[in-house]
Amino acid sequence: MRAVFGLVLVLGMALAGAAVYMVKGYVADTESALIAERQRAAQSVETVDVLAVVGAKAFGDTITAADLQVVKYAKDFLPEGTFATTQDFFPEGEDISRSVLRAMDVNEIVTASKVTVQGEIASITQALRPQMRAFTINVDAATGVSGFLRPGNRVDIYWTGSVDPSSNQAETHLIGSSIELVAVDQSTDRNSLKTSIPSTDTVQVNPADVARLAQAQAEGKLSLSLVGSDSAQNMVPDGEQAITLPEAPEAPVVVAEVPVEQAPAPQACYTTVRRGTEKMQMEIACTN
Repeated sequence: MRAVFGLVLVLGMALAGAAVYMVKGYVADTESALIAERQRAAQSVETVDVLAVVGAKAFGDTITAADLQVVKYAKDFLPEGTFATTQDFFPEGEDISRSVLRAMDVNEIVTASKVTVQGEIASITQALRPQMRAFTINVDAATGVSGFLRPGNRVDIYWTGSVDPSSNQAETHLIGSSIELVAVDQSTDRNSLKTSIPSTDTVQVNPADVARLAQAQAEGKLSLSLVGSDSAQNMVPDGEQAITLPEAPEAPVVVAEVPVEQAPAPQACYTTVRRGTEKMQMEIACTN
């Protein structure tokens, strides 16, 4: 009997030990899972709903409600000007569309800087900054960098013409540095893949510079040179003079010679004297 009791006691202790071990392991596993979940929660990124385009959009395309979808975006990295709902995007109603100002890829989020306001079409007006005006320059393959210019590029402007009105000799002068292009022909699309030779390039300058460029184009020929992206140090702030026309050389000063008055030559007086049959002239003193 005692042997049975001892065996039951040993078995009970073994089972109790096994139970404690199992409970301890379960608690440890639970604590590990809880810690892991807390770590995942700490590393998770809070997201918000924003509108994105369903398909790729090019410059000038219209955007309707059917072109938009809601996607998740990291709240901490949300750019300015996003839209959460179609009501935000179409405050005047979904029947009035908006136009694309910058090309967008599939699933790219929409911001206010990429689209026009409702009812407006994409045009050069949206590309002009405050205080700036658009001026169009006639170009060809040689003067327009052979069609490699795109809206958003910066160019140097050269003027070729006769500076001295008294001379027909043509000269070339740099009249503007790092001037921004806003349109090539009639396109303001910065992502255009068109490589044909344009006939016009449009730059943005202040109103006074428009007059200078108009005078330069009327009196000579304008040529453009593409500026590298690392040459921003020559940029002129908006509203300040960016175009400087060459000045004609000063005319030489001509000093007129004053004639010197000469004393009148002494007057000679003569009289006629007869000597026989001959007549002779004899100088005598003049009397008034």
